[in-house]
Amino acid sequence: MTKWVYTFGDGAAEGRAGDKALLGGKGANLAEMCSLGLPVPPGFTITTELCNWYYANGRSYPQALEAEINSALDHISRITGRRFGDPAKLLLVSVRSGARASMPGMMDTVLNLGLNDETVEALAADAGDARFAYDSYRRFIQMYSNVVLDLDHEMFEEILEDRKASLGHDLDTELTAAEWQDVIALYKAKVEEELERPFPQDPREQLWGAIGAVFSSWMNARAITYRRLHDIPENWGTAVNVQAMVFGNMGDTSATGVAFTRNPSTGEKALYGEFLVNAQGEDVVAGIRTPQNITERARIAAGSDKPSLEKLMPEAFDAFVEISRRLENHYRDMQDLEFTIERGKLWMLQTRSGKRTAKAALKVAVDMANEGLITQAEAVGRIDPASLDQLLHPTIDPKAERDVIGIGLPASPGAATGEIVFTSDEAEEMKSVGRKVILVRVETSPEDIHGMHAAQGILTTRGGMTSHAAVVARGMGKPCVSGVGSLRVDHKNGTLIAMGKTFRKGDIITIDGGSGQVLKGAVPMLQPELSGDFASIMEWADKTRRMKVRTNAETPADARMARSFGAEGIGLCRTEHMFFDGDRIVAMREMILADTEKGRRAALAKLLPMQRSDFLELFEIMAGLPVTIRLLDPPLHEFLPKTEEEIAEVADAMQVAADKLRQRTEALHEFNPMLGHRGCRLAVSYPEIAEMQARAIFEAAVEAGRKAGKLVVPEVMVPLVGLKKELDYVKARIDAVAQSVMEETGVKFEYLIGTMIELPRAAIRAHVIAETAEFFSFGTNDLTQTTFGISRDDAASFLEVYRQKGIIDQDPFVSIDVEGVGELVELAAEKGRKTRPDIKLGICGEHGGDPASIHFCETVGLDYVSCSPFRVPIAKLAAAQAAVLKP
Repeated sequence: MTKWVYTFGDGAAEGRAGDKALLGGKGANLAEMCSLGLPVPPGFTITTELCNWYYANGRSYPQALEAEINSALDHISRITGRRFGDPAKLLLVSVRSGARASMPGMMDTVLNLGLNDETVEALAADAGDARFAYDSYRRFIQMYSNVVLDLDHEMFEEILEDRKASLGHDLDTELTAAEWQDVIALYKAKVEEELERPFPQDPREQLWGAIGAVFSSWMNARAITYRRLHDIPENWGTAVNVQAMVFGNMGDTSATGVAFTRNPSTGEKALYGEFLVNAQGEDVVAGIRTPQNITERARIAAGSDKPSLEKLMPEAFDAFVEISRRLENHYRDMQDLEFTIERGKLWMLQTRSGKRTAKAALKVAVDMANEGLITQAEAVGRIDPASLDQLLHPTIDPKAERDVIGIGLPASPGAATGEIVFTSDEAEEMKSVGRKVILVRVETSPEDIHGMHAAQGILTTRGGMTSHAAVVARGMGKPCVSGVGSLRVDHKNGTLIAMGKTFRKGDIITIDGGSGQVLKGAVPMLQPELSGDFASIMEWADKTRRMKVRTNAETPADARMARSFGAEGIGLCRTEHMFFDGDRIVAMREMILADTEKGRRAALAKLLPMQRSDFLELFEIMAGLPVTIRLLDPPLHEFLPKTEEEIAEVADAMQVAADKLRQRTEALHEFNPMLGHRGCRLAVSYPEIAEMQARAIFEAAVEAGRKAGKLVVPEVMVPLVGLKKELDYVKARIDAVAQSVMEETGVKFEYLIGTMIELPRAAIRAHVIAETAEFFSFGTNDLTQTTFGISRDDAASFLEVYRQKGIIDQDPFVSIDVEGVGELVELAAEKGRKTRPDIKLGICGEHGGDPASIHFCETVGLDYVSCSPFRVPIAKLAAAQAAVLKP
């Protein structure tokens, strides 16, 4: 028979800290504190399994539950000597939520449950304090009416504020018992007016109402949003914790507070927290009164004239310090604690691992490892890899005021301020005269690469987290906010319309790539600081991980940045990004417009020294580390002008007829270019392009080797291969160029030729393709597109709807679809190794910087992941954690 209720109290408990899945975090830790002999008010936990049963059965309860709850109430009575609903021996309870993962403030709580018109008199007599009793009763009515009866909290606040004003009181604590009775009468009258029935007086009815309200709050809007943002599964459910009340509002010897065993902002090893005298727990977080500092040191630092807990209640303070120390040592982590002092006696109400900033997380982990509390490997495991973004980019000062004019997707982290520009040429022009700009576009394309490079940040009104703007911005380490649908960009008139306001070129805006906010004007920033703690964690991660971490980079700036973060080579150099600048785009367009192979080769000859120079610099920066260079991938039409104005301008510059340029552009137009004439298909149709690139690669490798005094081994990647014969054809051309360069230079060198696995057919036929390919690099951006049959640039419009409706758990372009795309990766890896046991396997799509995807790569046994420069530390940390967790 299923057990739905678990009890705790008086030094014993039916659960332990490891039972979070069943008892929720709060319930499991209350049980653990009881077992440690700490002062915890007795109670019981209704399991998370009951929450799922409740929703699966029309918000009803199993028949056995009532008997289990009655038995658990008797358990509390035996410990306290009080009985629920019995005025002669009054027991009041609190009813709180408690999910497996901490969701602070998202679900509901009811305190002082069991009070009614009769029991409030008993409480007053028992406590010898009528004012305390009526204060507790009005709190209960207010909280229960809001949480269970669904009445607006503000209605009661208005009644209370009006009453205080008429009495000349500023603080709640100034009201007398009689005055609280008047407030209670007004509260009850308001409930009856709104609901046409009186406030419930039966304690059992109150209890069941509160239990139902807590379970129902699992599905309230804020809890659903929180779960979505933090990837908490809906089927985890919440537990309900029912606990004997202890009172922090029983006069000046009582108090309530919250504290952290270390500073959650800085990580400093010092008790950090606040408390209120003569208050209940909700008062501390509600901001009704200004809390006081717990320690005297903190009070002095804050310049407060209100006494600290250390001075005001020294015995309770000393007991709390000792318990804090015990709990941190027991859990071996910084703890977030809730406590109540009832007439001088300390009670512990909660402990959990405390939420902290990335900076604090690093310090706490490194300090605890150095203190011997945890191992270095455990310290590495304590850091959320994604949180490192907070440390690697400028961020908006938390104290800064924000004038929000739009909210989109947080596509690339960091914050940036600049003048609005609407074209990439404007961005480049303004940067050249020392002005900082934000590039504002409906959406970006590869032609915008120079403008994106020139801008401080990128803002688009269309596109998702894996749109062109998002992917390129992350690669450049630039902030990007995408998909701000509420903004209207009018390129013709050069305006941006946001919330009824019109912004023009040159107006200042700020974008926050961490939150997705677009802000009016300049906002104060905090610059990143990579402290010694960061270096320590990275060093320990490097000792732990198995997989190598490379970077996706094609510019010297990106390559140097990645090396500074510890990248172990380049896993993807996208050569197409090298063709859009200045003279290069002119030569590229000449090549595309040429009618003959001779004409194309003449134009490519102009590009050869530029490409060679690019590759030489990358080889030198990487200093012998592997560099994988992908041959030209996108369709040729992307290099041609689009509008009539651009066509006329380019035709004039190239001294060709505008009609010819227009006709060539129209001839190259494809209905679905993502699945069109691109990748290796270009190399088959125009092998001279691949030959030029191969020559540039090999000549650069020879020169870099001479300068460094050791051989450079380039890796040439042929994209979009689906047929072995495609790769055979292109490889033969590359091999011929390599032989020519060796003969011309008199230098023999090694090189690898491989392919990007980005088509399902390539994954299925990997054992055949591996006969030719010496390495596979999984291009999971395109592999996801071709497997799902969806475009990453257009999918944002419906994938979020899919997430909200539970059809998918995660955007497959953000985190790899393990069951579909992942199975193809695993299949290709397995088949490739059967044919070529030493084949090198890596991943270079956006998933290479996603921690969950990196865990998957470890399980498949890939040799490396490759990601944008600013995600290298994230990938290194995730790879270390994956190595530890690998089954």
